Amino acid sequence: MIHPLSSSFSAMRTKKSILNVFKSICLWLFFLLVSVENLYAQEVDRLPQAHRAFDYFITSQGDSLREMMSDEMKAALPASTLSGMFKQLEMQFGQLGTPGEWHQVQAAGMTVCFRDLPFEKYTLRFQMTFDNEGRIAGMFVKPAPKPALKKSVRFDSLKIVERNTVVTCGIFRLPATLTLPRPSMEAHRLVPCVVLVHGSGPQDRNETFGPNHPFRDLAWGLAAQGIATLRYDKRTYVYGKNYLPTGRQPDYDVETVDDAVAAIALARTLPEVNADSVYLLGHSLGGMLAPRIAKRAIGLAGIVLLAAPARPFEDLILEQVTYLSSLTPSAQGKQQVSALKRQVANVKLLHTPDFCDTIPLPLNLPRSYWSDALSYHPVEEASGLSLPILVLQAERDYQVTMQDYALWRAGLLKSRNVSFKSYPKLNHLLQEGIGKATPDEYQQPLSVPAYVIDDLARFVRVGRLY
Repeated sequence: MIHPLSSSFSAMRTKKSILNVFKSICLWLFFLLVSVENLYAQEVDRLPQAHRAFDYFITSQGDSLREMMSDEMKAALPASTLSGMFKQLEMQFGQLGTPGEWHQVQAAGMTVCFRDLPFEKYTLRFQMTFDNEGRIAGMFVKPAPKPALKKSVRFDSLKIVERNTVVTCGIFRLPATLTLPRPSMEAHRLVPCVVLVHGSGPQDRNETFGPNHPFRDLAWGLAAQGIATLRYDKRTYVYGKNYLPTGRQPDYDVETVDDAVAAIALARTLPEVNADSVYLLGHSLGGMLAPRIAKRAIGLAGIVLLAAPARPFEDLILEQVTYLSSLTPSAQGKQQVSALKRQVANVKLLHTPDFCDTIPLPLNLPRSYWSDALSYHPVEEASGLSLPILVLQAERDYQVTMQDYALWRAGLLKSRNVSFKSYPKLNHLLQEGIGKATPDEYQQPLSVPAYVIDDLARFVRVGRLY
């Protein structure tokens, strides 16, 4: 939301002025789904490049700035346009004060660098996205987000204790954290344990996105209610391009399922954990694969599907990219959506005579990955399970939407072992907000609300919400 900074700078005029400037200078190439290259991309320090690019930006050195960009960015932004951007901002918002600190975050395998710019009339955020080769793949100037609400999840050493461990799956060793309720541990009481399974991309054990750590929030919140958690770094995060076992091809099992099964097995052997009360919580891709994991894991007590896709993966990709493109409409964005539609239509023809080998597969993911995706039907898999299932959905989520939630409800409504709940204020990262979510929210540090943790704790204790 945009707020005026002075009585002479009216809200209507501010909004109109900002939109006019942004339409002429903004190019946003930001994707929240990953290509095969980004599936195992690891973080690289891009701040020195960001410093240099920003210096070119504010000194109107468009030629130098353009040389740092990807081919797509070069085609979209001539040097003359780049040279005039900062002057437009000064004319509109006044002199620039001392810029804020740089921040670097990972976004689906790409690196996002940003800092806030306090102009006389308004504070803006300057943001760049770097691809795996260190080229600028996106540049954006936008209103700086409002200060975040106070974080509600805190580490309380009187209630929580953490220790490091390792999830081992074949030759792969994944650093992990076991979070325990201190009173139960000190009283030598066995506790339930929830294994946390990530979404797409090379994610760490906290499922870190910018300043947010939703898995860490869940772990600390559940420990305060007497429930242990086991969270681990994803294999693609730890091993990068070397995440494939010998003789295997990329698919859901290699990316997620094999390690989740190993983590569940480890949890059941931990001396503080009740082996008959180990649960799985899967977020996003992890939630979609939770039924497959449950069929392979031994002794699982129940599963939680949190923002879990129910539709075909290729349809989800197309919907996400179309939505992101609509936020900053451009001819290039329309071309990208059009090309993706063609790729999605073709991937549905895989294993048929009509499949075209010359059309790239969506996100450049290999044929083995798409073959697995096409053969997996999560709602059908879940309908065959008898263990307790909890389906949770954020109503403001644009990545996994209420359409997916409706499909879960329709497919599992007659199953007495399934509970459902949706949250009107939450987005995909379980952050509260108003209106349709956008990626900007993910850069604001907001904790998972206590009511989500309360629902999870109740499900673990009694196997249902109500």
